Amino acid sequence: MDPRTAPRRLRSLPTWLLNTCAAQGNRMVGDRLGHAETAHRYHFYLLAALDESGPTSQADLGRRIGLDRSDVTAAMTELERGGFVERTPDPRDRRRNLVHLTAFGRRHLDTLDTLVRTAQAELLAPLSGEEQRQLIRLLRTVVDHHVGQP
Repeated sequence: MDPRTAPRRLRSLPTWLLNTCAAQGNRMVGDRLGHAETAHRYHFYLLAALDESGPTSQADLGRRIGLDRSDVTAAMTELERGGFVERTPDPRDRRRNLVHLTAFGRRHLDTLDTLVRTAQAELLAPLSGEEQRQLIRLLRTVVDHHVGQP
């Protein structure tokens, strides 16, 4: 549906506006990440989580970003093949692997971060800097309020 021709009733609903904006933002991020070799949105999420947490298990990474266990395994295989991560046995529990971000992976994450930030700037271009910060604060408040609620 073209947002310009959507019924006024829809254009007044926060949920419709958020969904439409999210779809536009996801498209922009996807387009930007398409400029990088071996870049997918879930790669960015996994690398960002790994960068923040340090070496961790695949299962913990998947839970942290909400990605299914089998999808995490497939993504880790792709990232490992690209030299972005390494998997090594956990010294405390040899039955599981720890995932480590490589130096090459950190540089790749920096590249992806730049691409994602560019997409964010494009999405929020109609807003002033203060309006962008205010929007982010307001959205974070709504998201944080509903965390853990059914």
